[in-house]
Amino acid sequence: MMPIKKMTLCALFAALTAVCAQISLPIGPVPITLTLLPILLCAVLMDKRYATVSTLVYVLMGLIGLPVFSGFSGGTGVLMGATGGYIVGFVPCAFIAAWMMERKGGFWWRCLSMVVGVVVCYVIGTVWFMVTKGTPLWASLTWCVFPFLPGDAAKIALAAYLGGRLKPIVSKW
Repeated sequence: MMPIKKMTLCALFAALTAVCAQISLPIGPVPITLTLLPILLCAVLMDKRYATVSTLVYVLMGLIGLPVFSGFSGGTGVLMGATGGYIVGFVPCAFIAAWMMERKGGFWWRCLSMVVGVVVCYVIGTVWFMVTKGTPLWASLTWCVFPFLPGDAAKIALAAYLGGRLKPIVSKW
């Protein structure tokens, strides 16, 4: 049974992820969004089970058609589309980052944990993009990974910093 406080945090982060997905800059086939920020912050503040549940709730909300993905979109068509792999990749990203952070603390370890999680998300999403669009690896990386590296690095640093500051507060709950 999931404790009420953990369930509340999971719901809060699923909702925050849906809101951040709407802060979007459409630059090509994959828009730049803030979706990754609450997912990474969630991984810092909760253990691997709850971080995964929170992210999975977000994905499932979109799967059933709620407009929680970028551009107020949702449904199976989005998940089966070219960007669906990145959305699906958020789940193992949250799990891996949170799992690694359970082993160690500190700002740089949090950053490294999130980098590993984001790389897994990139791999899943890029392979999915290549299959759905029929594009070669280099073109897919050029469209779907390289433009996102600076912003995702900033999101990782911000989540590591904020998470370190908020973790003692959330842990007291």
